[in-house]
Order: sequence, then structure tokens, then C-alpha cells
Amino acid sequence: MSVTAFSSITACSSGSTKDSSAGDSKSETVTLRMIESLTSPARTEVIKQMLTKFEEANPGIKVELISPPLESADNKIAQMLSSKADLDVMEVRDSTVKQFVTNNWVADLSADTANWADYKTLNNSAKLTANYIDNKPYYIPYGLYEKILFYRTDWFKEKGLEAPKTWEDLYQAAKKITDPSKNRYGYSFRGGKGADSYIVDMIRDYNGANTNPDDAMFLKNGSTIFSTPEAKQALENHLNIYKEGAPKDSLSWGFSEMVEGFQSGITGMLIQDPDVIDVVKQKMGEGTWSTAAIPAGSSGLTHFKVGAAGWGITSYSKHQAEAWKLVSFLSSPDQNKFFTQKTGLIPVHTTAAEDEYYKTGYYKPYMDMSADTAHYIPVKPETDYKGFGEWRNVIQQDTQLVILGKLSVDDALKKWDAYWLNEKKQGK
Repeated sequence: MSVTAFSSITACSSGSTKDSSAGDSKSETVTLRMIESLTSPARTEVIKQMLTKFEEANPGIKVELISPPLESADNKIAQMLSSKADLDVMEVRDSTVKQFVTNNWVADLSADTANWADYKTLNNSAKLTANYIDNKPYYIPYGLYEKILFYRTDWFKEKGLEAPKTWEDLYQAAKKITDPSKNRYGYSFRGGKGADSYIVDMIRDYNGANTNPDDAMFLKNGSTIFSTPEAKQALENHLNIYKEGAPKDSLSWGFSEMVEGFQSGITGMLIQDPDVIDVVKQKMGEGTWSTAAIPAGSSGLTHFKVGAAGWGITSYSKHQAEAWKLVSFLSSPDQNKFFTQKTGLIPVHTTAAEDEYYKTGYYKPYMDMSADTAHYIPVKPETDYKGFGEWRNVIQQDTQLVILGKLSVDDALKKWDAYWLNEKKQGK
């Protein structure tokens, strides 16, 4: 197989491949260098299979795949890009695209997507994330990360409950399921690292149609989402879910603990991303659990952040045309279906909704949410604000203080309101 995995930057030094713009390029083999960031042995093998198919369809192009360790991948990619090391295609994520664009490391794909038939079938969430910066597509997502509700159907049946439609329903269900004497609780509460999104999502939903999806820490009138009576209702509901429907030690739970709490039979509900589906399937029996759409606020609206990762082209690649051939191949409906089913992600094409794999079963809520654009509203994440990193710690720590009685709900909301008014003033 011609796909070669490299684990060091030195492996990317310039080879003998000529610039594809040279006059004799038609008789030359073009070698593309491609790097991934969310590496794992299983995922890398899936990508290699796709690259083999690409090479078979494009005999004049070879691909060298660079697969650094997950822990150091982002730093390695940044080092390579800043030094303009030989690289044509790289993995771009919603959390890295801002840096890549600011430093002029990634190419604008507008001209390519304008003539790409498959761009028309990208779903709204995929287009939103692709065009997140400057309303230009700097990468094509290969998969989406959106949260759904996992719940114990057997426990719900015992209590005569249905999957919660609203956040208030979720609170009531969590309270009814909870029985500390059986070490059984309603909800996998996230109070540790990553808690910010759970709090903010609920506050957005309580603000309903007033939330600005294009700048979702703010309302359409310019005020922050924390400045309203609805924000207080949302935060109080969030706290009540913890107090009356969650394990006490979930005050410090992060990703691993909340997933383990659900699959080990301690909690009856979990809100998480699609890659958890396969994890839960391996641990829990069929018929004991299912999935449902994320609950809504009282107005019936659910605002959700879409996480995404995909493939982009370096701004300085000598093989732009061939690199786009690779990106468009990997992003085609057939290849995307193969990749997402192997890796547990949400597909990016609307045609996926026609596939039986997604029309039924655990992935169905994603298709339902994508189709019901009147009630499920994707929002642009706040990751491009300068203070986003600090904010994640601020809201998590403040919420813990509120739960412990060391900070009032009103004071927390006032602090968060001031934080984001200042962020708006500072600019992105």
C-alpha cells in the first residue's frame, strides 16, 4: 500500500515530487502530504482505506499520511504550518480554524466549492461550521458532533415516563427516577471540566427566539443571554437537576465519569455526543436504553452547538488542484457515509437521512433534529472570542460555588453578564 504513516515532522521534508504546475506534470506522480490530528489506531486505519480507494481512482496521485500522537498532534500541525513544512491537506477543527485563518495557513475553498456538486447536499450544520470564519469555507467537515439524550427505557417504563421534551420535563424525570437507597439517579450531571456548554445551552433555550444564533452568547437585541429572568429560571432548573436528580459526586464529573455513570447503571439519563453510542452499545443490552432529541426550552426551541472537524488545504500547497481532488473525494456522500459509520460521527450530507442506518435506531434523533429546522436551531459557538478559554473555567467554578451556597444565582448571572459585555467590547 502506498499510504505511509509518519510520526515526526522530519518525515515531511521536501521530496522529489515536482510542482504540479510544471509543464511536464502530466507525466509526473504528484505526492500529497496529509496530516490528521484526532488520531487513533482504528480511525487511522479507516482513513488509510479511504486513501487507497482515492489512489486507485487517481493513479497519478499518491498520498503520504502523517499520524502524530493525539496528545501532540495540534502542536505538531501548528509547527509544520508556521515553518511552511511540506504539507498539502490537514485536519481542521472548529477549535483550530480561527488560528489557521488568522495566520494565513489555510486556503479559502470558495472557488472549489462553487463548482463542487456535492456541496449542495451538505446539511445546514455542515455548511455553518465550514463557513464559521468570515463566512468562507476553509474546510469541509467530515463529521459533526451534536449532543443527544441517552436514556434508560426500562427505568422510564417502570415510572410511566416518556423521553423528556423540555428541560423542565428532564428535571421532573430525573427527580422521579432518583432513589439513593438503590444508588440510582436520574441524570449524569456534568459539574467538572466541560460543564460550561451544558449550562449555556439550557440558558439559550430558556431565552427562546430571543437568542441570536449568529452570536449565541447574546440576544437579538444585543444584551447577553444572562441578563434575563429566563436565564435565572434556566440556571435554577440546572441546579435543581443536580440537587434532586444527580449523584452528589457529579459536582466534579467530566466526560468519562458521566458516561460511566450511565453505562454502569447509576444514572438514567446522559447528554453526550454520537461517539458515545458505540461505547454504550458495547456495555448495555438492547432494549434497556435509547436516544432522543435534546430537550427544549418552554417556547419549544432547542439551540445546539455543532462541533465539527474536517479537511482543509494549506495556503501554500504547490498542489492545490490535486489537494482539492483529495478533499472532495474524502468529502463525497459515499466516502462520508463510510467514514462516519466507522467512527460514530454524524454524517454531513442530507442524503444520509435516506439511509436505513440513520432513519432508525440510535442515530435517528440527529436526522430528526436536522430536518426540523423550525425547532432545532444550530448556533455559532463562542470559541472565536478572545476570552473563551478563561470563560470555560469561570462558569464552571462559579456554578460549583452556587451549588455549594457560596455564590448566589443572581450574583453569578450578573458576573457572567458583565464578562460577555466586556468580551463584546474587546472584539473577536
